[in-house]
Amino acid sequence: MALSGGELLVKCLLKEKVRYIFGVPGAQLIPILDAIKRFGEKEGMRFVNCRHEQAAASMADAYARVSGEIGVCMGTVGPGGADLVPGVYPAYADGVPMLVITAQNQTWKSYPDRGSMQALDQYHLLKPITKWSAVVYHGRRIPELLQRAIRVALSGRQGPVHLDIPSDVIFNDAQDEDAGIYPPERYRAMKNPVGDLELVKKAAKMLYNAEIPLIHAGSGVLRAKAWKELRELAEYLGAIVTTSMAARGAMPEDHPLVLIPSSPSAISAQNSADVVLVVGSKLGDTDFWGKAPGWGDADVQKTIQIDIEAEMIALNRPVDLAILGDAKETMRLLLEEIKKLGERREPNEKLKEFRRIQEEWLAEFLKQAESKDVPIHPLRVIKEVRDFYPRDAIACIDGGNTAVWAYYLHRIYEPNTFLWAADSGHLGTGLPYAIGAKLANPDKPVYLITGDGAFGCTMQEMETASRENVKVTAIVMNDGAWGMIKGAQKAICSGRYIGVDFSDVRYDRVAEAMGWLGIRVEDPEDIAYSLEKAESAEKPALLDVKISQEANLSPPDLITLGILWLEGCDLQRYAGDRS
Repeated sequence: MALSGGELLVKCLLKEKVRYIFGVPGAQLIPILDAIKRFGEKEGMRFVNCRHEQAAASMADAYARVSGEIGVCMGTVGPGGADLVPGVYPAYADGVPMLVITAQNQTWKSYPDRGSMQALDQYHLLKPITKWSAVVYHGRRIPELLQRAIRVALSGRQGPVHLDIPSDVIFNDAQDEDAGIYPPERYRAMKNPVGDLELVKKAAKMLYNAEIPLIHAGSGVLRAKAWKELRELAEYLGAIVTTSMAARGAMPEDHPLVLIPSSPSAISAQNSADVVLVVGSKLGDTDFWGKAPGWGDADVQKTIQIDIEAEMIALNRPVDLAILGDAKETMRLLLEEIKKLGERREPNEKLKEFRRIQEEWLAEFLKQAESKDVPIHPLRVIKEVRDFYPRDAIACIDGGNTAVWAYYLHRIYEPNTFLWAADSGHLGTGLPYAIGAKLANPDKPVYLITGDGAFGCTMQEMETASRENVKVTAIVMNDGAWGMIKGAQKAICSGRYIGVDFSDVRYDRVAEAMGWLGIRVEDPEDIAYSLEKAESAEKPALLDVKISQEANLSPPDLITLGILWLEGCDLQRYAGDRS
């Protein structure tokens, strides 16, 4: 039997064992949706109907991060394709594998467009924020191009890919059933390359003979599922471990060898180490670009870098030894070679000093978290939430200053239990991330800590969670403002505020209207009880927590972040010249 293009696409996705497709329906997508209904659901595939394409893309992103499988989202031509962009961009920035499908106007009136309604050049729109993008001009090419897209998404530094499919290709007959539809092992490598053995041997000697070895893990460690190898390597070497912000949880943050990323203790260790192994990280801005004083002098401190993507090697810091290879397999081989050189090593005595610096740094935050003030101090909320949930619960963080406060006292203990748009900082990801994460791992508690501004971007997805029976808990840090920008205006503009304040929204009542349990929290003593009530409910729950706007405006590292993001901008002169 001849299949339509839409049916053929679904057959291909079933061969990949795709469980969820996130999206918003559109007329051009009807054959795809119908195929999911007619035979996809029998094999475990589901279409998750979202309220906005941005959220659909973010759900696919979160699903991929938590499950380790490719996420899939789709939108219809024009508005649907455009609305996917803010969800695809964070996945691209963080290297998350995702298949983005857009419907397009018919082949005979697109590329170039002839004045059609909803016309949009989706190929070029999504090309800058995907690893690979293609227009499918004929149904016979659907298996070939879909397989190529997935191969690209999962190879090298992972990321989103895009197929733009004209509606006549979706509706019309494509080819005979199963023709050219292959299982993954027939069209892509199922095992990533291992680093060159001679280079690995050199790295082993450098690390084993180092006085203060340090391993810095990026999100490539998570994508490669290399956390076991990271821990075994670090423990055998007695090496200090730091991570990028995106890789938090690659090792438990209470492990004796681990220092909190980008903290004063981590910076001291990174500056003091004589040999550094960077794995799966490009050393971006929150890694201080791999430069002094956040790190040692690159001409003195020896740097080894392992990455699966050649372009990432020495992107921001020159290296002494570059190894191209998969993080998991290459670290496994590296440990084998190190064991040949001698017995397990103990950590350098300086680790005690670094841990003392960390404890002193955290002490002030822990003290603030004991505050009984009303409105509630942000750190009181963060600590109460982290203390309440088990170590392996999945945490989603969204917002500006909310993310800064969470960084101080919200420790991460397990791989793939921390979801944050780390490299893009995109707001509105939190609730969709929570929904996608829960679908990927329904047995774990999933919670969201979000600012009220960020939550407002996608809070309509509460209806999606309720309809899909996705049990998550959202903690909204409600200060009635874009807190980070208001804080910046306070620091730079002497408190001349513009465009940063909201009215008092009752998010608890909005949640109730969407089928959630809604609780407003105004007293810090009620936080723990409210969390218990939320988790015992048989439906999603939201805590609308009234926090102190004044306290929220000035997290200790807001100025440091401003300097990182506005490097080269003379903030002091600007502030000094205007009053």
